[in-house]
Amino acid sequence: MLDRTRTLWEKQDGAVGDRRPLYTAVAEAVEAATVLYPGSYVDLAPSWSWPSVTYVDVDRRANQFFSDLDGVRALLAERESGAANHEVRFVHADYQEPLALPDEAFDLVISLYAGFVSEHCTRYLRVGGHLLVNSSHGDAAMASIDDRYRLAGVIEARNQRFRVVTDDLDRFLVPKRPVEITRASLHQSGRGVAYTRSPFAYLFERVA
Repeated sequence: MLDRTRTLWEKQDGAVGDRRPLYTAVAEAVEAATVLYPGSYVDLAPSWSWPSVTYVDVDRRANQFFSDLDGVRALLAERESGAANHEVRFVHADYQEPLALPDEAFDLVISLYAGFVSEHCTRYLRVGGHLLVNSSHGDAAMASIDDRYRLAGVIEARNQRFRVVTDDLDRFLVPKRPVEITRASLHQSGRGVAYTRSPFAYLFERVA
C-alpha cells in the first residue's frame, strides 16, 4: 500500500511544488491546533505544520490515499518523526454539501485552488480563526466581500520562500479596474479578480 500512497503523494508534490514552506510560514504567524482542508486532494503537507488536520475531498484517489493511514504516517515520519503522531482525518465528501463536522470547530480553514470554500465552510471555522485562501476561482474575492471576515495578512512568495505581511494591508485587494464584486459576479466568472498587487495568498480572520 505504501508504494501506491507514495506515488500519489509524489505526483501531487511534483505538480504543485513543496507547500511545506508555505504552511510553515502561516503556522508561525497564527495559532492553530485544528485545521480543515476542503478540496485537499492528497496535499499532506499541512500535517507537518499542525497537530490535527481534517482533509475533505470527493475524489476517489484522495480517499484511497488517506485510507492507507499507515502509509500516510510513514510519509509524515520520513520528514519529521514527531509528525507521525499528528491526527490525520479524511472526509470523503463534497465540501459544498453539509459535512458531518461541528460548527466553529476549527482554527484554520485552507482554501487553495478548490473553488468557493469560504462560502460553504466558514460555518466550521471558529470566530477568531483564520482562512488561508488564494485568488484561484475567486475565493479570496469572495472572502473580501463577506462581512464575517477581515483581511489579517497576505503571504508573499519569492523563490519558494514565504512570509506573512500584516502591515499596510490597504494596498491589497484593490481591483485594477473599477468593478462591482458580488457573489453573483464571482460565480458567473468562476475566476479571481485582477488586483493591483498579487500576493501568493491571503489570511482572513473570522470576526463574526
